[in-house]
Amino acid sequence: MRRPSARPSQSPSAPPPQSAPTAPPFNAPAARRLRAALGMAPEHVAHGMRVSYGHAHITPDHVMAWERGALAPTDSELTALAGVLWCSPAELIGRPRTLREHRIARCLAPEDVARAVGHDVHAYLRMEETDSWRGTDRQSAALADLLGLTLPDVVTVTGRDAKLGDLLRSAATTRWQGYVRPVAKLVPLDRRFLEDALRALHEDYQGHMAATLSWGGGSGDAGGAGQDFLDHIVEHFWTKLQDGTAADAGRRTGP
Repeated sequence: MRRPSARPSQSPSAPPPQSAPTAPPFNAPAARRLRAALGMAPEHVAHGMRVSYGHAHITPDHVMAWERGALAPTDSELTALAGVLWCSPAELIGRPRTLREHRIARCLAPEDVARAVGHDVHAYLRMEETDSWRGTDRQSAALADLLGLTLPDVVTVTGRDAKLGDLLRSAATTRWQGYVRPVAKLVPLDRRFLEDALRALHEDYQGHMAATLSWGGGSGDAGGAGQDFLDHIVEHFWTKLQDGTAADAGRRTGP
């Protein structure tokens, strides 16, 4: 792992509160584990961040508060912490969910992403702030390549999760065949994979409903399982697609 380069000294500033909207998701146990593996005390980490990365305000108390989950480092603090711990920022955050979090995980500046996808940096930053990616197919492909986004990640950062969820719930509870084309507009995959996934979702949900009826139509565990299935329909969809594509790959490479 290449250590990020040091940055010029910055003027002291107070650490942000835990609820600050600028704080990326932080994996406190990972930070504590990485520090321990290096045989470093919180004092050593704080010293490295002050001397090598210009974060003059950082004290051992900051480091211990991050590791307890009482505070979360800001973007620049997280990058500096990763440098001191000889890891990538991605190892110190939870699973990236937003466009900005994916960028931080890749240790990229907004200018780097904007230049690579062909956007004005100010326009790109507004997209990060509002969680509303706006780009052409070519720009979206460049973004996915630069940030290492999977198809589910692309759907999420381009703000299509909610619409996809609505379509999938309708497909599961009514006639799934009528939703293949609308889903294909959001998820550009081979039609047969989408058909298989929608059919499987429909069958799974109907199975929950049948179980509910077998319990006398009450609001027992089976009915709750059906609602839970609908609440997590997008995750189930991606799992079905993954299983389907893996099975297809197995058939192609099999004897």
